Amino acid sequence: MLSSSSIGPIDSRVSIATFEQLRTPSGATPTLELSVVMPCLNEEKTVAICVEKAVRTMRELGIAGEVVIVDNGSTDQSVAVAEAAGARVVYHPLKGYGNALRRGFAEAQGRYIIMGDCDDSYDFTDLKRYVDCLRGGAELVMGNRLKGHIKPGAMPWLHRYVGNPLLSGFLNLLFKTGVGDSHCGMRGFRKDAVTRMNLQMPGMELASEMVIKSSLAGLKIDEIPITLSPDGRDRRPHLRSFRDGWRHLRFMLMCSPSFLFFLPGMLLLVLGLSATPIAALAGYGVWTDHFGPNFMYTASLVALTGFHVLVFGFLAKLTAHRLDPVFFDRRLEKITRWFRIERGFLIGGSLIATAALIATPVIIHWVQTSELLAPLWIFSGTLFVIGLETIFLAFLVGIIDMARESHRHG
Repeated sequence: MLSSSSIGPIDSRVSIATFEQLRTPSGATPTLELSVVMPCLNEEKTVAICVEKAVRTMRELGIAGEVVIVDNGSTDQSVAVAEAAGARVVYHPLKGYGNALRRGFAEAQGRYIIMGDCDDSYDFTDLKRYVDCLRGGAELVMGNRLKGHIKPGAMPWLHRYVGNPLLSGFLNLLFKTGVGDSHCGMRGFRKDAVTRMNLQMPGMELASEMVIKSSLAGLKIDEIPITLSPDGRDRRPHLRSFRDGWRHLRFMLMCSPSFLFFLPGMLLLVLGLSATPIAALAGYGVWTDHFGPNFMYTASLVALTGFHVLVFGFLAKLTAHRLDPVFFDRRLEKITRWFRIERGFLIGGSLIATAALIATPVIIHWVQTSELLAPLWIFSGTLFVIGLETIFLAFLVGIIDMARESHRHG
């Protein structure tokens, strides 16, 4: 076990202020320049080393700052060791990497925040480059391990050559952040930028959330190559490759309704709607044909599924648009202002009327001959369902927007 005595006594009075020292008699909180925030769960072996490096580096650079350790329920001596090394310890009962960090960001007293794991894998003597970028106007400074130096044994090959490149590449495909290592755990940002990010995630996916929301909020993002060392733990890391990789991927998709819903929904709708008339114009339509009624019923189901997915995507985007300012979309705002109940009725009613015009001669022919013109009947039925659902969608959007309407017209 590594105690604070193994690195020497730390004098925190030069540049590290405790929570009590930060409070003025009037209750105001002076602003430090930098807070180094580290989540901690049973890290007694390495936390003191990380705190000492950060404390010493800030002192050498003349930076007024603090080290905030967020204890997430440690059962070892992590808290005592961290306090002895010069850190201010904050307790947070909710488990999870994201929960711990969000609590640390809220407690931080610095104008700038640098976060990192306290397993000694990140170099807390390398604070100057982060601070220089933040002083120069950057609002988020990402470390990049893939363009820096990864020491032997510091990162599993699966993470280095598969997981991180693929997840970072997919994140950039969806959000065009320009960040090459979106899951690097050492990063710096302005304290006021945290409010604009509106971080919510409780677990490891907070790393992706921070990059995505910074990009959507228009924050200035810089990236610097850094060194990653093997962690100093004598136990398994908290990270679980496939579980946490899926959580990152899942979160990215949830933040991109256009990719998750609109693209597959539109593809299914167009393919499904066009299949029946194309088959009918090509001369198919009887039960013995390969592209007969069975094929056309399947095409109808494909079209309806596509329309449902589009509706889900629209509602998902509208919900995010209303709940989180960072997802505000001017195009969606214009669409929802235009797509009122009356217009929903007009669009849906037109589709239903078109379906009725197509179905009327089919019904007449069926009454006269007992033969059903399957292609026209299936196509009209598909249009009828889409029209009916469009009307109900307009009512649902109206319900969601009821509060805004009352504010505007009240």
